[in-house]
Amino acid sequence: MLQPFGIIPAMVTPLTKADEVNESALRKLTNFLIENGVHGVFATGSQGEFWAFSAEEKIRTWEIVVEQTNGRVPVYAGTAAVTTREAIALTQAAEKAGVDAVSVLTPFFVNPNPDELYEHYRLIAASTRLPVLLYTNPDRTNVKISAALLARLSKVDNIVGIKDSSGDLTLTTEYLSSVPKDFSVVMGRDTMIFAGLLHGAKAAIAATANVVPALVVSIYEHFKNNNLEESLKAQEALAPLRLAFTWGSFPVVIKEALDILGFEAGPTRLPVGPMTDAQRERLKNLLKDLQLT
Repeated sequence: MLQPFGIIPAMVTPLTKADEVNESALRKLTNFLIENGVHGVFATGSQGEFWAFSAEEKIRTWEIVVEQTNGRVPVYAGTAAVTTREAIALTQAAEKAGVDAVSVLTPFFVNPNPDELYEHYRLIAASTRLPVLLYTNPDRTNVKISAALLARLSKVDNIVGIKDSSGDLTLTTEYLSSVPKDFSVVMGRDTMIFAGLLHGAKAAIAATANVVPALVVSIYEHFKNNNLEESLKAQEALAPLRLAFTWGSFPVVIKEALDILGFEAGPTRLPVGPMTDAQRERLKNLLKDLQLT
């Protein structure tokens, strides 16, 4: 069963000016990422605005990415939903679309207790033959997966890992010490990829990898080659782009960076609007500093 490893970009979902999924831009981005050495691609995650799209739009997005990837790297699909029923339906649709694994964010708005969360994920995993990657992002959902709960969930056959976007390295180390060695802890905070790898994480799902895939991949590849100094340098070079996320409402900054670079990422779905002219100029200067323009 697929075990997540390496650098997996959390892809944007490009939109046309008419607010429709931009198929040609999505195909171009998929090729760009794979050609720059990523180890997988992740469609309709947080950077992909999963909350903003209908089931039909998500399914079409998965189909396009699967077709364009053509087996070159694994395709992960975000199938998050507030209810277990909807998450199961999306997960089964993703399996039918041909993805290789799903990533399932905790519910949001509601706050299930640990037993309810366990049952939520157990039922989702039981509904599919696909590997399931848990996803915790408590700053956005206000729902936490504890190390004790993760230890229980890691015993479910096709739950293969967790994307940890908590930004809490203490919790990450608790996760790592509570799961089997073949269970993948995946870093979800782009500024902490190197630190996570040092502690035993196996992968990172990185939104910044849309823009600088080769740089993000180099953090992992240098680390795997035991070149820790170069890995750390690459991490430090990446940090300003991740910190720029606060220059606009999430997830607009990465989309606008891609637009500047000619990838036609397009707008975000309302209510998230564009960056201001001043913010955009600041972003252009950052991309120049990264030698991208």
